[in-house]
Amino acid sequence: MLGSQLCKETDFSSAWFIHACGKLNEGMRFHRKLWEWCYIYEALRERSMLMPFKRGLGFGVGKEPLTAAFAALGSEIVATDLDVELAKAQGWVDTNQHALSLTDLNDRGLCDPYQFQNLVTYETANMNQISESYTGQFDYTWSSCSFEHLGSIEHGKRFIVNQMKCLRPGGVAVHTTEFNLTSDEHTLEADILVIFRKRDIEAMVAELSEEGYRITVDYTAGTGPFESYVDIPPYTNPVHLRLLLGQYVSTSIGLIIEKPLA
Repeated sequence: MLGSQLCKETDFSSAWFIHACGKLNEGMRFHRKLWEWCYIYEALRERSMLMPFKRGLGFGVGKEPLTAAFAALGSEIVATDLDVELAKAQGWVDTNQHALSLTDLNDRGLCDPYQFQNLVTYETANMNQISESYTGQFDYTWSSCSFEHLGSIEHGKRFIVNQMKCLRPGGVAVHTTEFNLTSDEHTLEADILVIFRKRDIEAMVAELSEEGYRITVDYTAGTGPFESYVDIPPYTNPVHLRLLLGQYVSTSIGLIIEKPLA
């Protein structure tokens, strides 16, 4: 069962990755964003979340294909993102990474339009102030490299803990984020982006464990030629599994957090 970052080069040739690419209408390429989407898809699929009558909540969805892919399998989805003015201020609109309407979330045609309209709603949401109306309403939550953009490492930690309240008993949360491969002491922490260190992730795991949640995370980054290459600004290389952010090398890791049935 999928449960960790594992070796990305191995992941890209695996049956689960190829299956997820097909469901997302994506060609295989060595890119961390594609790995994130496929990781989230497979983690939820393995835990029997992607099926009719399940309800999912996506945070910071941008224009990612996951919303439509999940709706195509019968899930009812609430897709959320920043208010458009805040998104403009942070540059997400100019870089075409922010959805302006519900239609933007099915622009690949992954879901039948009628089914999409009936199963998906789009709402603005502040991840630092999750609406109490979401409490206990969802079978699963997800985000793809979003909670590192909340203003600080502490804000990211609080989001991961607080979003678990949105889940029903037995629910699953799957989130990917930036991970610092250079240092466990120093890191980048800015208003627009932070890079989590192992110590930061372990602090999240400890707090979640104390609250009774089961967390799966693996820090293995791999040593193959594609995994070892570091893309630098302006990040135009098609091999994009590690990148340089400031003075730190970063990659993506995934967290799978499961809420007990009782």
